[in-house]
Amino acid sequence: MTILVTGATGNAGGAVVQSLAAQGIPARALIRSATSLPTGIEPVYGDLNKPDTFVDALAGVTGIFLLSGYDRLEELLANAVDAGVRKVVVLSSSSLDGELTNAVAAYHHATEEAVRVSGLDWTFLRPNSFMSNTLRWLDQLRAGDEVRVQFPDVPVSTIHPRDIADVAARALQGSADGEVLRLTGPVALTPVEQVAILGEGIGRALTAYPMTRAETHAALEASMPAPYATAIESFFADRTIDETTVNNTVTQVTGHPPRTLQTWVQENARLFG
Repeated sequence: MTILVTGATGNAGGAVVQSLAAQGIPARALIRSATSLPTGIEPVYGDLNKPDTFVDALAGVTGIFLLSGYDRLEELLANAVDAGVRKVVVLSSSSLDGELTNAVAAYHHATEEAVRVSGLDWTFLRPNSFMSNTLRWLDQLRAGDEVRVQFPDVPVSTIHPRDIADVAARALQGSADGEVLRLTGPVALTPVEQVAILGEGIGRALTAYPMTRAETHAALEASMPAPYATAIESFFADRTIDETTVNNTVTQVTGHPPRTLQTWVQENARLFG
């Protein structure tokens, strides 16, 4: 068994690399430039948007951890079939529980549909927002102890990337074929509560400033293309998706409960120093 991990330096892909290494499962990490990798993980240099740059690395691969939304996906999947790959685990999105035509859901949906017809076995992971999204507050924390939070009254059961990765590792070993797995964290917390947990974990008296919808709209529009800003505002302000409900999928698949935000903060407190 050998796994190819795309997005291997990102939050989710990097966590998958860690989970596979911890379990002693041989893997290849698709990266663009040299980086430190765990023992047992082989670097593969290439570009996910250009499947021809890593086609040779598919030889001997049994499964692929795949990010959504990249170019020439059909070419990549055809290369995988030709190489004898058996399984694809897609990092999809909770956005597919809502309207499929918005900018975020659309590219995840397109990826899922391409994989469905590829002839490969598959599992789709649809996680809630990542605990690592807490890092979006870094610039504010460098300036002071006030954190401006969007959608302050919306509780979200954020998920630790390693829990996504542990589920992915099980699926890449042959479980959950043909299943769509919604993944949540252990408890739903408002952004205000998340700030309090972060402050306690890093030893700072943080204050959350609840942004109005108008302020949130302006901030989103300034930070990303308008279609994506509109989608995110709809998800949380209009509640077109549900990231509040907690389920037990992580426990059922992995045998361990999902990690808490307190755990994530403890593991990453140095990043906020």
